[in-house]
Amino acid sequence: MDADDFNLVGKLLIAMPDMGDPRFDRSVIYMCAHSEEGAMGLIVNKPQPKLRFVKLLQQLEIEVEGAVREASVHYGGPVETVRGFVLHTDDYQTEGGTVDVADHICMTSTMDVLQDIARGKGPQTALLALGYAGWGEGQLEGEISQNGWLTCKADPDIVFGMDNDAKWAAALAILGVSPELLSSTAGHA
Repeated sequence: MDADDFNLVGKLLIAMPDMGDPRFDRSVIYMCAHSEEGAMGLIVNKPQPKLRFVKLLQQLEIEVEGAVREASVHYGGPVETVRGFVLHTDDYQTEGGTVDVADHICMTSTMDVLQDIARGKGPQTALLALGYAGWGEGQLEGEISQNGWLTCKADPDIVFGMDNDAKWAAALAILGVSPELLSSTAGHA
């Protein structure tokens, strides 16, 4: 299986039980890029409990104007954990800094989006991720074929909404899969 066979941009990756990497245990990843060269996504169900959005703005010396809507700050993945990415609705765009990923969901990785959120001019809905999940050429396809991940259509309610602890089971439910019935062993014909 190679990237030409399917494209995961705008889809969710759902970690299978016992995948072997604790950083991805019960992870739900929104896929932002997928090509022959590799793949990139953001974990959307692992909040950073000790990091509040307003505190992050202060650390970055971004001046807050008025009441700022609290945005979720998540662990986006183990690669470049100090780099920030904002997943958001398509009601916000920056010139050259916003990527229209899929189905009304965009990603911006420039400071503009944080400054605009601090001014009350940012996207209606946003999730900030520090770090990302990345795969080299063929790596993700190999992990999928080894039963490491399931894939499904992304639901904005899962990406942006609901309780983070419920996102994994909700993503599985899109596939009609009950978490209790999952096996960590793959069957290959």
